[in-house]
Amino acid sequence: MANNLRFQVVEEAFMKRALNVETPQERPSQYFGKYVFNREKMYKYLPKDIYDKLIDVIDNGARLDRSIADAVAAGMKQWAIEMGCTHYTHWFQPLTEGTAEKHDAFVEHDGKGGMMEKFSGKLLVQQEPDASSFPNGGIRNTFEARGYSAWDPTSPVFIIDDTLCIPTIFISYTGEALDYKAPLLRALHAVSKAATDVCQYFYDDVTKVQVNLGWEQEYFLVDEGLYSARPDLMLTGRTLMGHESAKNQQDLEIQALELSIPCKTRHNEVAPNQFELAPIFEECNLAVDHNMLLMSLMKKVARKHGFRVLLHEKPFDGINGSGKHNNWSLSADNGVLLHAPGKTPEESLRFITFIVETLMAVYRHNGLLKASIMSATNAHRLGGNEAPPAIISSFLGKYVSDMLDAIEQTSNLQLQSTNLSREIDIPQIPDLIVDNTDRNRTSPFAFTGNRFEFRAPGSSVNCASAMIALNAAMAEALQSFKKRVDAKIAEYEQMPEYAEGTGHTPKFHAIIDVLRQDIKTCKPVRFDGNGYSEEWVKEAAKRGLDVEKSCPVIFEHYLDESSIKMFESTKVMNRKELEARNEVKWEMYVKTVQIEARVLGDLAMNHIIPVSTHYQSQLIKNVQGMKSVFNTEKAERLSARNMKLIEEIAERTERIEQLVEDLTEARRVANRTHDIHQRAIEYHDTVCPHMEAIRQEADHLEMIVEDGLWTLPKYRELLFIR
Repeated sequence: MANNLRFQVVEEAFMKRALNVETPQERPSQYFGKYVFNREKMYKYLPKDIYDKLIDVIDNGARLDRSIADAVAAGMKQWAIEMGCTHYTHWFQPLTEGTAEKHDAFVEHDGKGGMMEKFSGKLLVQQEPDASSFPNGGIRNTFEARGYSAWDPTSPVFIIDDTLCIPTIFISYTGEALDYKAPLLRALHAVSKAATDVCQYFYDDVTKVQVNLGWEQEYFLVDEGLYSARPDLMLTGRTLMGHESAKNQQDLEIQALELSIPCKTRHNEVAPNQFELAPIFEECNLAVDHNMLLMSLMKKVARKHGFRVLLHEKPFDGINGSGKHNNWSLSADNGVLLHAPGKTPEESLRFITFIVETLMAVYRHNGLLKASIMSATNAHRLGGNEAPPAIISSFLGKYVSDMLDAIEQTSNLQLQSTNLSREIDIPQIPDLIVDNTDRNRTSPFAFTGNRFEFRAPGSSVNCASAMIALNAAMAEALQSFKKRVDAKIAEYEQMPEYAEGTGHTPKFHAIIDVLRQDIKTCKPVRFDGNGYSEEWVKEAAKRGLDVEKSCPVIFEHYLDESSIKMFESTKVMNRKELEARNEVKWEMYVKTVQIEARVLGDLAMNHIIPVSTHYQSQLIKNVQGMKSVFNTEKAERLSARNMKLIEEIAERTERIEQLVEDLTEARRVANRTHDIHQRAIEYHDTVCPHMEAIRQEADHLEMIVEDGLWTLPKYRELLFIR
């Protein structure tokens, strides 16, 4: 029966793979933003003076005048109802790594016994979700449930099905952030202010700096029927057992473009059934919202076509995991990309400044950046196959590295061309333009020509976590740089003879002096070699970089005094908010491992052992039959292999039973620990090793037991049926 059920599921998966996608006849540019209240629709549905005031808020950071909220709400409601909406919701990003919303209808009593459609500015600007429904790390007691969501006008509202979705922040009654968006907006403001101040050394016309983000979303697709036949995939998002296989998106894009998610690139990844989708770069806050929206959309579209999306960072053991590479850069409002090489000495100095201060941010907060991308799920991916190691270093490439080394020794800023030409000895093929850096896929934070690629974030997480830490650290680095340069300028201005004959100003000398000092300071974080090597782990430890592997211990960096000082000085988060977030991180770690342990124990006792002993019984009957047919010597010779299998199954099932008992006891002991921080450490140190041991035994049994008896779909079926 079990045999027939499994192969019936596999057969059905093969037969239903033809997808019937109805492609719009229009070009993407014609339906892009169809379900978004973008500027075109704002201009159409809002009075001209209201439109101008709202654009000033969005573009220039002007304070939102609540007096215009009613007019904006009226325009939004008219558009939404014309589009078929019946409800609205404040769409926010709590500390659960997902999104949340509370839906309300566009209706109120009309005072005459009837109903009317209504949506006021008050409802647009603010709502009150139940704060006790979301993790808060002890900021509020359960009976103190009041929390507020507040409209973020910089991120356009959009429509999902029959609901108008309004992007918002989420804060507690006492003002602490309970989400990712609020501290992200603070971090973006801090880095914009600090970068603008530094830009004034090079450009007089810069008044604002924008943070750009281009995420690359990796994911797996598996057949829905096969997914439903794997309890571990359904309950934990990854396979808790399973031996390696011998051989190791159009509908989605249409709906994404209709929601103004500017999908640009799609391709298969290295692993079977693994894919990647990437957009055009956007302003960081909007990019984060679009990524969260896309992940929800992916799940919905996949199920429509009989698939399930796996966003877990390591759903299959021994196979490449999925990340969410964050391509990050800064651009000034005069059109200059601050991490792009320049052609004049002044532009080159600007380029060097922002490269070096980025490295300073990464060096000073090496452990914090690692904590910002760490999770119970991403811990399985980092350091495996294509994923970068769990040591935060930066690859610059020979061009930039040589340039920084030269500046460390001399003030000469005569740079090479930013692009090199490479001849190919094939007449029909034109010369290639080679970037000023190669790639290093083992680097967690690599410079890629005009931006940095933060490759360490996991596929399931909110990009904001890494972006909050990185942008706050960058703001601090730039603030420190500006303070030290100004002090040097003041010093050199009192020494006019210092610049005589050099052709350079006191400002130039001050910047070079501070850069030279910072280049030396942040040198330990620069690494262009193989991040997978054991030698690098030892070298990184010598350099003072964080090489810790325990996820709960890595989280402690959020509470380092240097981290607290940095977050508070940039006004991104205070100590209370940081302590609360760590409580949530430790709780989520414990719950994740706890669920995995319980599911694994159940599968081991109710699947692995029964199936294995059933096969063992068949082997025993075969051996007994041999003895009844052949003489003793021949029967023993013919049954030798089966006897070995019988013995191995007995030994492995016995070990699994003992390991499951040990696993259960380890959970009991850990659960008695009151302190959530220590409980998370105990789960990592005592529960996880038992799980790995059980998996090893189960995977061996999968290779022994007759294929037809194994009820769980195997890797070769999960990964190669689509």
